[in-house]
Amino acid sequence: MTELARTDDAGLVRAYLDHVRVDKRLAERTLALYTADLDKLQANAREAGVALVDVVPAHVRRWVAQMHSGGRSARGIALILSGWRGFYGWLGRQGLIQQHPVNDVRAPKAGKPLPKALPVDEAVRLASYEDAEDDPALEARDACIAELLYGCGLRIGELVGLDVVASGTARGWIDAQEAEAHVLGKGSKRRSVPVGRAALEALRRWLNLRVAFAREDAALFIGQRGQRLTPQTIRVRLKRRALKAGLATPVHPHMLRHSFASHVLQSSGDLRAVQELLGHASIGTTQVYTRLDFQHLARVYDAAHPRAQARKPRGK
Repeated sequence: MTELARTDDAGLVRAYLDHVRVDKRLAERTLALYTADLDKLQANAREAGVALVDVVPAHVRRWVAQMHSGGRSARGIALILSGWRGFYGWLGRQGLIQQHPVNDVRAPKAGKPLPKALPVDEAVRLASYEDAEDDPALEARDACIAELLYGCGLRIGELVGLDVVASGTARGWIDAQEAEAHVLGKGSKRRSVPVGRAALEALRRWLNLRVAFAREDAALFIGQRGQRLTPQTIRVRLKRRALKAGLATPVHPHMLRHSFASHVLQSSGDLRAVQELLGHASIGTTQVYTRLDFQHLARVYDAAHPRAQARKPRGK
C-alpha cells in the first residue's frame, strides 16, 4: 500500500494542491479557487458519509443538482466540476480510484443571454455622426466602418478582412456597382450581403481619402501607417465614436451586428432572411438549413433596414 493510499481526505487534497502548485506553477488566485472547489467537494463527501476515493458519479450528479437548485450558475458549476475533474484525474494516475466519478458528469446548460442591440435612433445616430474635430480621413474611415457594421451586419473579422478590390486572395470585398459585400464568414463560408446607399456613400468618401494612408496594403481599412486595421483598433475607435456621438451605452462591433439583425427582424418578421444575411448555419436549435434566393434577401433588406432606403435599384 502506498503512502498516499493511507492518507485521509484532507491529506489527499493537500497533496494534490501541492502537486498543482509546484508542477503547474499556478497563480495564487487560481490556487485559491482550486482550494475552494475541493473544500466544497470534501464537505459534500462528509455529508454523504463517503471517502473522496469512494465517490461515484451518482454522488456528483446529486451535488450538481443541489448546486443548481441552490442558484449556482451553470458556468459556476462547470468551473467547479473542472476543478473536481482535475483532482480525480490525479487520483487515478496515483492508482487510488478504479473509476473517474466526474468525467461523464456535465454542468446544466447555460441559458444564452439575449444579445444587446441599440435602439434604431441610437444606431442611426452613431452611423450618421460626424466628428468635425477629427482628422477628415480618420473620420471618413470610422464612419464607413460604422455604416458597414450596422448596415450589413458584418462580423468584425469579416470587416477587417475586406480588401479594396476583388482578387483570388481576397477574403472579402465590396462590389459598389452591384451594392453587395462579399465576405468570408465562419467556417470559411462565403456569403453576399446587400449594401445600402448610406454605406455606399460612406465607402466612396473613405476611398477618396484613403490615399492619404495607402501604401501597398490591399486592405480596405488601414491605419495612418498604411497597414490593415486590427479588430482591437476598430473596437477602440468605435467606442470613442459612440461616446462622442452621445450614446449612453458603450458600443462594440458585435452590438451593431445584433442591432442590424434586431431591426431587420422587427420590421420584416422574416427570421430566415435574417439568418441568411448574418451567415448563421441554423435557426435556434432546429439545425434546419435555409437556402434563400439572394434577390429575396435584397428585397427584405431594402424594405426593412433603416439604412437601406433609396438603395440603387438592381440592374440599373
